[in-house]
Amino acid sequence: MSILSLSGPARSRIGPILLLGAGLTLTACGPGDGDSDPANQGGRPPPSVTVTSVASATVPVFGDYAGRVRGSREVEVRARVSGILEERLYTEGQAVEQGAPLFRIDAEPYQIALRMAEAERSNAQAGLNQAEREWRRIADLHQRDAVSTRDRDQALSELELARARLDLATAAVADAERNLRYTTVAAPIAGTTALESLPEGSLIERGTLLTSLIQHDPIHVRFALPERDAAIQRAAREAMSGHRRVHPHEVELLLPDGRVYEHRGEVDFTDSSIDPRTGTVSARAVFTNPDRQVVPGQFVRVRILVQELSGVFPVDQTAVGQDRDGARVFVVDDEGLARSRAVKLGPIVDGRRLVLEGLADGDRLITNGHVGLSDGMPVAVAEDQGQDP
Repeated sequence: MSILSLSGPARSRIGPILLLGAGLTLTACGPGDGDSDPANQGGRPPPSVTVTSVASATVPVFGDYAGRVRGSREVEVRARVSGILEERLYTEGQAVEQGAPLFRIDAEPYQIALRMAEAERSNAQAGLNQAEREWRRIADLHQRDAVSTRDRDQALSELELARARLDLATAAVADAERNLRYTTVAAPIAGTTALESLPEGSLIERGTLLTSLIQHDPIHVRFALPERDAAIQRAAREAMSGHRRVHPHEVELLLPDGRVYEHRGEVDFTDSSIDPRTGTVSARAVFTNPDRQVVPGQFVRVRILVQELSGVFPVDQTAVGQDRDGARVFVVDDEGLARSRAVKLGPIVDGRRLVLEGLADGDRLITNGHVGLSDGMPVAVAEDQGQDP
């Protein structure tokens, strides 16, 4: 074999070429050739994540609706007779029983009117007695043909007129007694009194507003119910009709300070029409109020059980992400790889998002460190929080 001998200038040109080829050969044979593991790209360790095991549950979903408190009965107390308002018989703001006296109107004119009516009745009674005696005498004479039929008919007419006059006088006495009774204004219902509308000594007419009464136990809360909550509306209408086949929806009352009222109530009324301006239905809930903790006029919130969702997964809201295809979460499989799951979301209950579809019991959901993950990426579980409470 012959060996090619190169002169000096040729050797100087071939040297750099051989060095370049050797460099390319080393690069092609270096580490990473044929290694497709993303965890080893660039020598970076897999990201650390926090996981929790999920379990399905049955979760009640409540709806909160703003409402205003009203008395179960609010009655205006008005004068039934005219006269001078002599005295107020109650302390403003106190609770009174039904029939308790509230005001006294000057009764003297009505006492006089009653005596006059009684005198008219006595006069009518005397006239009737005389007409009965005359009728018996004329009737006896007519049987013996001592008087004419015309005289008998006239005596009978006088008797009938006397009876009518007595009935009229008796009715006048009853009217006078009623007016005298109305000079004492009584409470039509049991409730709490408001301020008096007119001071003592005022001249009042029949129908003048004197005060008002509000019944605090039970108490009513009026609120607007969304059109979509048809089940609640149906239950309330059944409660109103008295032929309900199911119990009406029990409700809770949230007081202005955020406390839950100790007594539960129920929806007992919904309107039969939808307000076209708001798309809501007027509704009413009734609560017992023995200690008068709830005051008419307060703004409160009514909490109603809307539905119960079974087989759902309550998860931390931060574990749910969004992409162009919708909501997604990451779980860790048995090989330690992050797997992307498309999920169907439900409402938020007690600060946790309900996942309706996309998870299974025992899935290890990544709750922290999922930002920047991609499907199939190896992860290192730094903390396993166990089963999600």
